[in-house]
Amino acid sequence: MSNSLLKMLGTLMCVLAACAQVVPVKDFNLEKMTGKWFIVGFATNAPWFVNHKAGMKVGTAIFAPTTEGDLDLSYANLNADGSCWRMTHLAHKTETPGRFTFHSQVWNNENDMRIVEVQYEEYALVHTIKTKEGVSEVLNKLYSRTQVASASQRERFTKFSEETGILTDNIVILPENAECPPV
Repeated sequence: MSNSLLKMLGTLMCVLAACAQVVPVKDFNLEKMTGKWFIVGFATNAPWFVNHKAGMKVGTAIFAPTTEGDLDLSYANLNADGSCWRMTHLAHKTETPGRFTFHSQVWNNENDMRIVEVQYEEYALVHTIKTKEGVSEVLNKLYSRTQVASASQRERFTKFSEETGILTDNIVILPENAECPPV
């Protein structure tokens, strides 16, 4: 194996080890997560993101707790042509409050999602490890109750994303966008 490949594998192992240590916020309250959030920040080193980040804009997410303690997630983004892209997931609770798992039918991957920091009326930092065919990628999102995150929220999101191995160029605060009409 070449030295550069060994270094890359070593870096990946460090990133994955760091991500395994990311724990959900203490005293997580599922009911307080209920409602509409705007996805205002997005960070991942995934190749698809690198190719599409320039065209991404703020989208919405609806968090709806189920009676069993799981989380219905509904996402929507208004496209430039006026159409809407939508996706839903049922995220299953784990033994750790604030940690959920789900399979994405759209992307055919397994997701380990953790709410790592939250001010329920303002913002949330969400860390997800996505695994497909044995390959894992980190995705961090900054959710806000408004379309514009504060400077301190953006700074916290950037710092957290860098700490979890995301390259600075792949940490994006998304521009505002009109919303999709309700279904």
